[in-house]
Amino acid sequence: MSHNKTDTTRSQSIKMNRTSGKLFIISGPSGVGKTTLYKALLKQFPDMLYSVSYTTRKSRYGEQDGIDYHFITEVDFKKNIETGRWAEWAKVHDHYYGTSAGFLNKGLSSGYDILLDIDVQGTIQIVNYFPDSITIFLLPPSMDALNNRLRLRGSDSESAIEKRLLNAQREVEKKDIYRYVVVNDRLEVAAEKLVSIIEKERLAA
Repeated sequence: MSHNKTDTTRSQSIKMNRTSGKLFIISGPSGVGKTTLYKALLKQFPDMLYSVSYTTRKSRYGEQDGIDYHFITEVDFKKNIETGRWAEWAKVHDHYYGTSAGFLNKGLSSGYDILLDIDVQGTIQIVNYFPDSITIFLLPPSMDALNNRLRLRGSDSESAIEKRLLNAQREVEKKDIYRYVVVNDRLEVAAEKLVSIIEKERLAA
């Protein structure tokens, strides 16, 4: 269970001393800052595993296979739908995304806490299988601010940005299905709130 390219288990030397781990899910629209925040959380909680999603989209500049995403072909992704490999999957922005069921089951049963960065569709699917999941929605301070962030990122075409903004509005409308909602207006403040939530939930029975 690491950032390797296979669903292998991280060293047993760092994990919570319990028989079953907890699953933390972070969602939010594209451009809200999920990647920056989950990386900050993994530094804060080095014994927590991160579930690297699988996707059929091409990697962006600086992204590494097996660390940011597992990049696979659409043909392979669809084969894995048929074999039941995915705990959740969805087609978002014309590309497929999925989460390995084997990774989650093995990690949680070994006592590890796992952090997931998935969209609203994926969260609904995961919670059906893992109803005790701790769900957190990251909210932008405004849609205008999100629009600016997406354009400053400079990685998407105008049509892609428009699709992301439309999808973002739909996701924001479903924020109330999440246990926690955190506004990412200031990165440091949002990170502190996330750390506080995770610390509280990890100590809970």
